[in-house]
Amino acid sequence: MSGHFEPLPGGGAAVALDDVEISIIRSLAVQLLELIGPGPGEEAGGDPLAELFAEGPSEPPSDPVLKRLFPDAYSDPEQPGQDEERKAHSAEFRRFTENDLRAGKRENALAVVRSLDELPAAGDGGKVVLELTVQQSQQWLGALNDLRLAIGSRLEITDEDDTELLYRLADEDPRKPMVMAYLWLGGLQETLVSTLLP
Repeated sequence: MSGHFEPLPGGGAAVALDDVEISIIRSLAVQLLELIGPGPGEEAGGDPLAELFAEGPSEPPSDPVLKRLFPDAYSDPEQPGQDEERKAHSAEFRRFTENDLRAGKRENALAVVRSLDELPAAGDGGKVVLELTVQQSQQWLGALNDLRLAIGSRLEITDEDDTELLYRLADEDPRKPMVMAYLWLGGLQETLVSTLLP
């Protein structure tokens, strides 16, 4: 997949995508939404004030992808020898920030889905041009980053050396489709960043 973002005059970015590329990005964004889950608003019963003051979890998530998306601020629960005070600070920070972080990630992923849903079908191997405003570009950038973190976590990528190994995977390796998506999204992310630079 060779699509890349280009800057639009006056700000924003554009990319040409075919129906398969649109379907892949949309599917990944929907899966990310499912993973992040609903917001605290459902528990608050639609009361905006209750939603504003809803507290988040104090314990880190058990899913490795969610741990990567919502890391501890002051400690690493997997690392022995952390003092109790740092763990307590980390839990307190999570309790007051995770709901907002989840809401932001949810809004970014929803922006991706909505912008793709507005596109007409390309059909017959053609492409359609997706044009994003500066704000939409920033939301896309956040969502692309989250998608790459999620896929990277599933692929157990922890450093640059792991990424280099991905290029040498055999075609029959079951991880190959996920690796191709990871690398392709990285290219999209990189070109989108370049459109936002002055």
